[in-house]
Amino acid sequence: MDEDQMQQGKEWLEELLKVGALSSAVQVAQEEDSCWLTINEINLSAKQITALTGFNGEVLDALQYLINTVVNLGKEEEEKAAYTVELNGYRFRRYQELSALAENAAKQVRQTGVELEIKSLSSVERRLIHNILKDSEDIETYSRGQEPDRRLVIKVKS
Repeated sequence: MDEDQMQQGKEWLEELLKVGALSSAVQVAQEEDSCWLTINEINLSAKQITALTGFNGEVLDALQYLINTVVNLGKEEEEKAAYTVELNGYRFRRYQELSALAENAAKQVRQTGVELEIKSLSSVERRLIHNILKDSEDIETYSRGQEPDRRLVIKVKS
């Protein structure tokens, strides 16, 4: 990812926030293959932060989906950038929660040998748990069902 792509994402998100009367600066950082766009919460009220985060991060996920779709529109696959939208440490805290959930679920599956379904995860969260457990030698994950009732399944490798 180059500087132009990171700047483009930053400007797009700042403009969207401005249109929504939530004018706030956005800090940019590159993490591996993703550009992290962190909304500065200093000028936002607690109510605005809650609204921008949404229930279970749904609004952050929607903003992230929009930026990844709009900014990458018409670009070849190798030219596309991956953007992650962060606010008030939500993504970091949720990652910690999902890591603990994944490890506890894997431990339970190892002990019982019975597959486990996890409901109520966004597609982003399901993908994150797949990635957390992907290097496990004895556990595998996959998704089952259709949105909005798609579930993550964790089971012992056969």
